[in-house]
Amino acid sequence: MEERYKISDPQVLKAVAHPLRVRLLGLLRTDGPATASELGRKAGESSGSTSYHLRELFKYGFIEEDPERRDGRERRWRARHNYTSWDDVEMSATAEGREAIRIIHLRQAEMVGRVMEEFDLGEWSHDWVDAAGMSDHIVWLPPAALREFNRKAEELLFGLAAKYAGDPDARQVNVWLGAVPRSREEGR
Repeated sequence: MEERYKISDPQVLKAVAHPLRVRLLGLLRTDGPATASELGRKAGESSGSTSYHLRELFKYGFIEEDPERRDGRERRWRARHNYTSWDDVEMSATAEGREAIRIIHLRQAEMVGRVMEEFDLGEWSHDWVDAAGMSDHIVWLPPAALREFNRKAEELLFGLAAKYAGDPDARQVNVWLGAVPRSREEGR
């Protein structure tokens, strides 16, 4: 699997921003290869609907057929990349690009809400409950400081993932990083 799919076309970003497509791609990335029927059960959708959206994800290069695990009756799909990225500055040069970014950001926020809604503290050990959670901070930073924070946070995260690779207590963990300036009326 390739590490990253860098998008520069707003149409491609809009294609993956569809609510079901972004969910299906996420399931393929986290749970591994699956058929349309299997994904339909997980997402609460019909296999016809998931088949259509999987074909769209395939058309735009997000997924591929899994040659290692064939199902006799149905295609088995897998994600082609670990994550998707784009350059906000490049993408925001057009109205179409700004709209695509707005839509994908909303999908990301919906996903955060869904994951937090499904997180049941009663299902986890005290150690996991103590380590997990969310926080929000409002600080005064210039763009250079925010870029530095993002870079260092990513370095720290991937460094810790490498350090603890193979730890028997390790689990897939959703980690979000988002920072946007407050509107001009709320700030200075």
